[in-house]
Amino acid sequence: MKRFIVGICLVLGLGLSFTGSVQAQNAERAVPASAVQIQLSFAPLVKQSAPAVVNIFTRAEVSRSPLGGFGDDLFGSPFSRQTEKVQTALGSGVIVSTDGLVVTNYHVISEGTEVEVVLSDKREFVAEVLFTDSASDLALLQIDPEGDDLPILNLGDSDGVEIGDLVLAIGNPFGVGQTTTMGIVSALARTDVGITEVGSFIQTDASINPGNSGGALVDMNGNLIGINTAIYSQSGSSAGIGFAIPANFVANTLRALENGGGKVVRPWLGITGEDVTRQMANILKLDGNGGFLVNDVYDPSPAFDAGIQTGDVILSLDSAEILSTAEMRYAIASSLVGDTMIAQVYREGDIIDIVLNLTAPPEVPAREETQLTGRHPLQGASVINLSPAVSQELDLPGKWTGVVISEVPSGSIAARQGFRAGDVIRSANREIIETVADLEVTLGEARSRRWSFILDRGGRTVTYRLVY
Repeated sequence: MKRFIVGICLVLGLGLSFTGSVQAQNAERAVPASAVQIQLSFAPLVKQSAPAVVNIFTRAEVSRSPLGGFGDDLFGSPFSRQTEKVQTALGSGVIVSTDGLVVTNYHVISEGTEVEVVLSDKREFVAEVLFTDSASDLALLQIDPEGDDLPILNLGDSDGVEIGDLVLAIGNPFGVGQTTTMGIVSALARTDVGITEVGSFIQTDASINPGNSGGALVDMNGNLIGINTAIYSQSGSSAGIGFAIPANFVANTLRALENGGGKVVRPWLGITGEDVTRQMANILKLDGNGGFLVNDVYDPSPAFDAGIQTGDVILSLDSAEILSTAEMRYAIASSLVGDTMIAQVYREGDIIDIVLNLTAPPEVPAREETQLTGRHPLQGASVINLSPAVSQELDLPGKWTGVVISEVPSGSIAARQGFRAGDVIRSANREIIETVADLEVTLGEARSRRWSFILDRGGRTVTYRLVY
């Protein structure tokens, strides 16, 4: 852990001075003025940047019968279910500190039990997974260089990027080997693209394909301005629309890791709401389109303490315009616990400024993890009390009370009945479920084989009616 914290400090000390990027931002941008300029090469920039972009291999344990598909059915033990490790994924990553911190995408390593990092000079390292965040699709790995030098990419200031800037995308598409492509920044602050729960992406037309995930988007000064994450394509290949996580969001994640001693805790406001549509804007007599309409305020929370009310419309945070729920969510997620933000709020015809002091989400009530026993459809599942902290941990935005299924073992009664980890149980046999204790009482008092459950699942309401 000590080396991990030192590595983060190296990144934040060296990579976040933004010197190179600020110089680039202040320099005059110009198109090529002659045939000689058009013939200039990106080769020196590639030689500088590419060594810090690595290949990532994951391996996972799988169970197979030595007799193929017949072993389990015909013979059972001892011939069934022998375990072996197989390679399941390949992606890219970026070394961001000489101490061996590697940034990649969560989806690159999510299914693996072992992770291997391979440098362009063929050096191989077994990596330790330090941090994963499915909501933002980020992961942080640690490799041990054992005293050897490692190439690194410094984090640039992605807020200084402009549409039209030239960029290079470096990664390992389709596993063919390290590849560099060139393009421009096509758009900024892309939200609501269906990639992650939290995100505001840099869009580029530099060719990005499967295997590029986790690789580098580099500016013309050799600074890392984004982590290539996804493409928009109906064929699975590059269609000229790729998305990268901004470097500043990566930097804030590293700061949060440092502040949390190896654990990322993102701030919260304690509000739920929705996009302001044009029709809503007309009803509210609000000039312009966009904004975040507050539907509920959790008590206690930073928003409640600051005086945010149901019906308020948040127009901006720290002068950054808020046009949608996705932008609101990203603005908070890219801040740090302890930060102060100024919210511009529209309320009953007036525009007021409200100071928000961002805090960590509380774990109230305690989670009280319980594995359910007894004769009922949820037998074998583990459940916990929801709280703002648990909601953030499980990527359940806005669900701060109730009971959530934390684990459903394979082969259990609950799994066979179709219950899933992440299901929020709202009622059982028409009884409102607010705590684990409520659920245990309801399950224990049932006297019929007929069961009914109402669940929240992935933003949808699901009704289960079972006979068990």
